[in-house]
Amino acid sequence: MTIAFVVLFLLLLLGCLTLHVLGLPANWLLLGLVALWDYFHPAPHLGFAFYAMLVCVGLAGEAVELFAQVFGAKKYGATGKGNLGGFLGAFAGALLGAPFLLGLGALFGAVAGAFVGCYVFERAHGRAGAEARRAAMGAMYGKVFGMTAKVACGVVMWVATARALWPA
Repeated sequence: MTIAFVVLFLLLLLGCLTLHVLGLPANWLLLGLVALWDYFHPAPHLGFAFYAMLVCVGLAGEAVELFAQVFGAKKYGATGKGNLGGFLGAFAGALLGAPFLLGLGALFGAVAGAFVGCYVFERAHGRAGAEARRAAMGAMYGKVFGMTAKVACGVVMWVATARALWPA
């Protein structure tokens, strides 16, 4: 029976990771659910080192997502204002896209919003169309890479939890 509960819980955590598609904090929800499991389940007490590792991996995912967009845009020639536009555009795009495609619109909206936001801010501050487009492509590439890295960190958290909970 214990294996059945662990399998069901791991499936719940795997489903939790799908919340990344909606732009929700899936890694932090996963961490919270693991803490609840540990609190209410009598056998495993995962310990401080395990939770510190999960928190570090979660923070790494957030940092990579943040800095990938900044450095992606910078590499392609964006200014600080273009980067700000990319962040605001990604946020607005995720919010506006969320009601579409059963929530998948948030993912596409964030990526498109990073491009549009960076492009609009670059053009508004005097950049030529080709330069602004190139900078916006960098913001979009960085956003995609950052989101991918954040999901990968969530998978690492899931695998670590699966290994810790699986009965020996």
